[in-house]
Amino acid sequence: MKAHFLRPLYLLLEFLLIQTHLCSFSTSSQMLVLPLKTQAIPFGSFSRLPNKLPFHHNVTLTVSLSVGTPPQNVTMVLDTGSELSWLHCNKTQISQPVFVPNNSSSYLPINCSSPICTTRTRDLSLPASCDSNNLCHAVLSYADASSSEGNLASDTFNIGGSEVPGTIFGCMDSGFSSDSDEDAKTTGLMGMNRGLLSFVSQMGCPKFSYCISSYNLSGLLLLGDSNFTWLAPLNYTPLIQISTPLPYFDRVAYTVQLDGIKVSEKLLPLPKSIFEPDHTGAGQTMVDSGTQFTFLLGPAYTVLRNEFLNQTTGILRVLEDPNFVFQGSMDLCYRVPLGQTTLPQLPTVSLVFRGAEMTVSGDRLLYRVSGEIRGNDSVYCFTFGNSDLLGIEAYVIGHYHQQNVWMEFDLEKSRIGLAQVRCDLAGQRFGVYH
Repeated sequence: MKAHFLRPLYLLLEFLLIQTHLCSFSTSSQMLVLPLKTQAIPFGSFSRLPNKLPFHHNVTLTVSLSVGTPPQNVTMVLDTGSELSWLHCNKTQISQPVFVPNNSSSYLPINCSSPICTTRTRDLSLPASCDSNNLCHAVLSYADASSSEGNLASDTFNIGGSEVPGTIFGCMDSGFSSDSDEDAKTTGLMGMNRGLLSFVSQMGCPKFSYCISSYNLSGLLLLGDSNFTWLAPLNYTPLIQISTPLPYFDRVAYTVQLDGIKVSEKLLPLPKSIFEPDHTGAGQTMVDSGTQFTFLLGPAYTVLRNEFLNQTTGILRVLEDPNFVFQGSMDLCYRVPLGQTTLPQLPTVSLVFRGAEMTVSGDRLLYRVSGEIRGNDSVYCFTFGNSDLLGIEAYVIGHYHQQNVWMEFDLEKSRIGLAQVRCDLAGQRFGVYH
């Protein structure tokens, strides 16, 4: 039986949004630009996030904004793989910053009689329920059997100086707790997929973009039309959509068509059919800013692993430890001397999409595993993993391989644009300084 890439059980609402749209503009002069921070978190310390693979993340992409009246500052994880945005609202979770609804005069809990709470959709059969106060109660469930509970509510979100009243989000009372000092810097999650309740859908944004810098540098999130042609031409790949509901196909994800994989310009001998979803919908390729690394289905991963291993023979020393698999899915690791500050020149890996390519090179190909020392060597692992080992029937393109790539999500034309850029320079161009 195939494992389902589970989405939270709150993705069950179909409704008419009646509110002021943040992105009801078309000119680039009215776009909103927000700093996007790359935040490193010690491995194993980050709390579970909705719609994620069942392992812990150790890097997040965060955006700062304010919510409520008077405004309360919050920091939210940018996640194109999730729908509903949520905030920690439990004041007993003192280890994490929280949003306090009682301190906001514009906070409005959603009654369970609201169509938002009662409507079933084609995607999920379980609607939200009523709590003892007759409020809409949401339960977020995950592939690793963890969960969180809270209420659906609305409040005013202040984005880059623009107020958007009536924004729907989850005010979560339980779950997502962590004792990590780094995790304590985040207040919640900003869901950015194509679902009706996602942040970008509620804001009415026909287009948004982001550019992820390397560590310790600010990238940017841009809501609206960037008119990006001044920096580099974008290559577009269409978003794949299906009309028939299939059990393993996430229809609100940013799904693209992966056509092939190259290692140092050598196209791997993989049949096109390996990248096509099957009759159940399993095997789609999703662009997900909330997942760190990239994961391929087993047959494709094995061919890539073997070719990368062959092309790094004599360049890198393989870690001969069959019992060590990083994050449960990454089994190609290397030993690098502790005193070595730079990696040798490595073969590139290119993901070939329909109409566009994403080339991964240099230090984005290997990840140093914190705390793993073998003799006088550090352990570095190949940053592509085997999704079969996680029980996930999908290709997932994570944000580690989106670094220094301008990512434009054009919802009007149903496509994603890609361009290799230096995100720090792009940030300076848009007035975001480090």
